[in-house]
Amino acid sequence: MIRRRTGMLAAAAAALSVMGAPAPAPAQTTPQGTMRVVLVNALASLDPVVSTAAFVRNHGFFVYDQLFGLDSQSNARPQMVDRHEVSADGMTHRFTLREGLAFHDGQPVRAADAVASIRRWGQRDIAGRALLAATASLEVVDDKTFTLVLNRPFGLVPEALARSTASALFIMPERIASTPANVAITDATGSGPFIFRQQDFLPGERAVYVRNPAYRPRPEPADGLAGGKVVNLERVEWLGISDPATAAAALQSGEIDFIEQPTPDVLPVLQRNRNIRTFALNPVGSMVWLRPNSTIPPFNDERARQALLFLVNQQENLQAIGVAPSEQVPYCPAFFFCGTPLESDAGAQGLREINVARARELLQQAGYNGQRVVFLNATDSPTNNAVTLTMSENMRRAGLNMDVVAMDWATLTQRRNRREPADQGGWNLFVTIANVLDGQNPLVNLYLAATCDAAPAGWPCDAELERLRTAWWSESDPAKRQQILTQVQARAAQVLPYINAGQFRTLAAYRSTIEGLRPTTIPVFWGVTKR
Repeated sequence: MIRRRTGMLAAAAAALSVMGAPAPAPAQTTPQGTMRVVLVNALASLDPVVSTAAFVRNHGFFVYDQLFGLDSQSNARPQMVDRHEVSADGMTHRFTLREGLAFHDGQPVRAADAVASIRRWGQRDIAGRALLAATASLEVVDDKTFTLVLNRPFGLVPEALARSTASALFIMPERIASTPANVAITDATGSGPFIFRQQDFLPGERAVYVRNPAYRPRPEPADGLAGGKVVNLERVEWLGISDPATAAAALQSGEIDFIEQPTPDVLPVLQRNRNIRTFALNPVGSMVWLRPNSTIPPFNDERARQALLFLVNQQENLQAIGVAPSEQVPYCPAFFFCGTPLESDAGAQGLREINVARARELLQQAGYNGQRVVFLNATDSPTNNAVTLTMSENMRRAGLNMDVVAMDWATLTQRRNRREPADQGGWNLFVTIANVLDGQNPLVNLYLAATCDAAPAGWPCDAELERLRTAWWSESDPAKRQQILTQVQARAAQVLPYINAGQFRTLAAYRSTIEGLRPTTIPVFWGVTKR
């Protein structure tokens, strides 16, 4: 027997909360205007499966659509899906696509496109791999319908299909989704609300999107990343302006309309300008994640990783970034963000103040013998640079032989994939910034995965953490899942695949001529108008 799910699907890990009820869906209007935006990083590549970079994810939300979308409460709601039916035992899922969906090349969206996209995504993404590992079959029924049959319990099927960050699940034409998962695509044909203009693309400098006139929004109001994606703009230009002062000047002069993350030093200037508004695009906030390389000395020993807990003062890091006190979380030991239903302090140690003596003791136990520690530093990111320099100085105080290597973020994303020893081009540490959607639960938290060679750069390896993570997403009872979550948190606090080096919130800035921006965490521009 199959029961039908419609409306909102209860999320196991609601983490993104915003105030107030969703606004009514904006009426369809004649599109007008060009909006020029500066996001945290410029677009440099196009494949949201091969790359986990935030800029590729941002690009994906322009040009693709999703089977399910996360609303503002992190509920997975049908997006491209019209009907989702589930068998009484929860093991068979049947999906029927909405009518009228079409790709930018005019071809209809078929179930075969969805299945091919899921299979390609499932080879790379942490949530996709977990879902496909629990899948006995994924088959096309007809042009509009496909089924997913599980081989073992998996309590979060819609939530996995609503994956919205790292390697987000976007639906591509079958001809593109058939590309091997380790080969980057260059064709950005999707079925989403905007069309990518390949002829205008200058990697790292400019990406241009125009309204998709054939897009059919859902009838519900836009809510988070779900609901009706009504485009009121004719064109969006995403510009690469790496210097924060230059971007701020361009916003003040009206040359651009939106900055996703102005640096703290320019924010007060912008807030004094009567033509500029600020708001929390990401209301829960972001985290600084300190990622150790778990495969080479010294941090292949968990005691050396634990030493880092006593060389990180979260509040000191946030002050180094320049985050206003009102936007800081002075102390947060949680792996799944503070201020969310999954916040936990199980197993918490350190992070409040520097304890050089305790760090030295743990390093000695780990057998540290003074070898060089290579800390990769993305100097083109003011946030990354500030916390890297702050933490590396504390590490020196504990006797670590620090070598802070300057590079840009694009280079760092390549260097971190190297597996050689640190003195042969490898590395020991780097910093990345994650938002709440990156880390909100054990299923989707990419850097929590301790799957050895299959894990992201850093390659943590811990069978017990993986057993607990699997138990969490296999459990369908929310109360039991919450109990397992405490165990996940405690184990992660011991083996430390990464260290939460500070949670904070940043404000986006935009011209007062722009209306309709919402706290979506990920910058999206449907429902936005420009006067």
